[in-house]
Amino acid sequence: MSHAVTTVSESHLTPDEVEVLDARRRRGHLLLIIGLQTAVVTTLLSVLWVGQDLAQSPGWLHPIAYWAALTGTTSIVCFLWGLKLRSGFHEFTSY
Repeated sequence: MSHAVTTVSESHLTPDEVEVLDARRRRGHLLLIIGLQTAVVTTLLSVLWVGQDLAQSPGWLHPIAYWAALTGTTSIVCFLWGLKLRSGFHEFTSY
């Protein structure tokens, strides 16, 4: 048996297909990292400045709140897209 964690669909891939699969999974990992970093930025913005921005900025002028919403949306999108691209990767669940 060559590799116990390899799925049936991945056991008969050509070297070029394996390279494409690895590139997809690396992009997914990159997106997960970007999602984590933007989640940290969103958390810091939300905890430190959004409340003050919403309370003291006049009218619809709330740049920090908009920035927090943008980074939060970016975080969620990157997490979901990264998980989708890394589907089938059993590096941490195979132990």
